[in-house]
Amino acid sequence: MENTIFSELKFWLMMIASIVMPFGIYSYLILKKAISKKTTLIFGFALVAIAGMDVYFLKVLSAAAKLSPSLADDTIFVSEISLALYLVPAMFGGIGVNIISHVLIQHLDEANQRFKKEHPES
Repeated sequence: MENTIFSELKFWLMMIASIVMPFGIYSYLILKKAISKKTTLIFGFALVAIAGMDVYFLKVLSAAAKLSPSLADDTIFVSEISLALYLVPAMFGGIGVNIISHVLIQHLDEANQRFKKEHPES
């Protein structure tokens, strides 16, 4: 077997973290009839963390691809195609930030409503 990035555990861990975990989170959020703000917030932070971990793994795999004798991994991790790989973590990170922002805005709206009830003179 040729010495390639695709046979390394790091690559498969990145694939699991990049694809399986975020879609598992999305599935849970969509299928759940009721969900707490805390759980939603945790999933939002998890998506941001997964995105950061993906970027780290992409950097590590890119450096390893430069050193490997295989041309297949050079085609993906060292060429211009590698830029497209960074779109996946950017998307997941953006969705995570959007989820966090949604929970924060909802909390601030509720806090504002409580303030108006407690201080009607304001």
